Amino acid sequence: MKNKIIFVSGSFNVLHPGHIRLLRFAKDLKGKLIVGVISDKYAEKTAYINQDLRLEGISSNSLVDEAIIVDEPIENFIKKLKPDIVVKGKEHEQKFNVEKDILEKFNGQLLFSSGENLLSSMDLIRKEIKNDSTDNFFMHHNYLKRHNIKIDRLKNLLDTFSTVKVSVIGDLIIDEYIDCETLGMSQEDPSIVVTPTNSSKYIGGAGIVAAHAAGLGALSSFFTVSGDDNDKIFAEKTLSDQGVYSNIIIDNNRITTLKKRFRNKNKTLLKVTHLKQNSINNNLISILISKIEKELESSNLLIFSDFNYGVLPQKVVDHVTKLARSKKVKIVADSQSSSQFGDISRFKYMDLITPTENEARITLRNREDGLVVLADKIKKISKAKNVLLKLGEVGLLVHSKNKKNMFTDQLNTFNKNPIDPAGAGDSLLVCSALALTCGASMFEAAYLGSVGAGIQISRIGNIPLKAKEIHNKINNI
Repeated sequence: MKNKIIFVSGSFNVLHPGHIRLLRFAKDLKGKLIVGVISDKYAEKTAYINQDLRLEGISSNSLVDEAIIVDEPIENFIKKLKPDIVVKGKEHEQKFNVEKDILEKFNGQLLFSSGENLLSSMDLIRKEIKNDSTDNFFMHHNYLKRHNIKIDRLKNLLDTFSTVKVSVIGDLIIDEYIDCETLGMSQEDPSIVVTPTNSSKYIGGAGIVAAHAAGLGALSSFFTVSGDDNDKIFAEKTLSDQGVYSNIIIDNNRITTLKKRFRNKNKTLLKVTHLKQNSINNNLISILISKIEKELESSNLLIFSDFNYGVLPQKVVDHVTKLARSKKVKIVADSQSSSQFGDISRFKYMDLITPTENEARITLRNREDGLVVLADKIKKISKAKNVLLKLGEVGLLVHSKNKKNMFTDQLNTFNKNPIDPAGAGDSLLVCSALALTCGASMFEAAYLGSVGAGIQISRIGNIPLKAKEIHNKINNI
């Protein structure tokens, strides 16, 4: 019986997780997977990398049975190949597809892969980063080469972080890590019985973003609303010790958000959150805006760090954004959604937004499109200049303008052995934001941010980053 032929084509500048999902979908159709890499001549402006390098990249993937250069119109090539199935991304389903009529002539099928939220196997992307590590870090030399990023340039950017005055606004969270000893299984019901042995508290939420900024050398101010309790006192003292000028406004109708993690052998057994999610009232909104207005007179970076706990009502976001834009202040935003609640697109005209894939899909109500289309749609609906689409343990997608065209690149995770992944997004946010403010390209900023995230997840709890730590990693490139 003839082995059916599955065909996929594209420019494939960088093999990112969206491509992996497409190829996995095609491979699951149980046939010989042939991938056509469109030649430089026919790809034209969609090709940023030489066709031979693009072919090498797609050939290295274990899902692909055969990869070839397509140096003619795709319809001519399909007529010759006569594949049983052609697979394209879901975003092409409602568009004109030149392959459709051709395939019908020899009973071929045109299928569209789904954009379902699946993690690709790390084994499929480690080819690029094999033998590219220092200790537990992959330093991604190929990414640096693709964007002509120089080591000295990265070091100079880090040194200029000290020239930035940053204002951070968002939800204050206290993270408590409770180490437990396992006693065994309950005899009354199927539950694990533990006893606490040690407890440590850390600044979390928008507070750690401000602390990271201070640790990296910036002059950092933090604005938030919290309860009048012991956790608020802990936050003020800790932030002061970390070099952050904190502006904590008291709301007697709320408590300071406290997240407890019960852990055993470096694994979290249970999370318990104490919080009030109601929005702050108009009086508190006026006080908060008044304080930020004064600070923005001399700030050159504004960071919104939103956990959707009520500190950032739309009135605050819109007013502060308008004021910051009028003063030419760089503005970045992150809006974290733990379930189905949250909307990163309510932060308009940002220089950078950093949603996870799930947060982007929640905002767009979109579970179908591939990652590149998803990043572009979230960029357009929020009117953002740049998007870092976070993909968990896989890494991130950088969606930015490269000269005149939009360009999307994959930056894989740096740390292959994370201990506590909870603070990765905050580290990425603040490092990338500081770099952009200091004149970095989005690709340079994403790289520095990812190094910072890799360092942060190598330890338990939110500990402010230091520029020296990032310098030490870069020195090993």
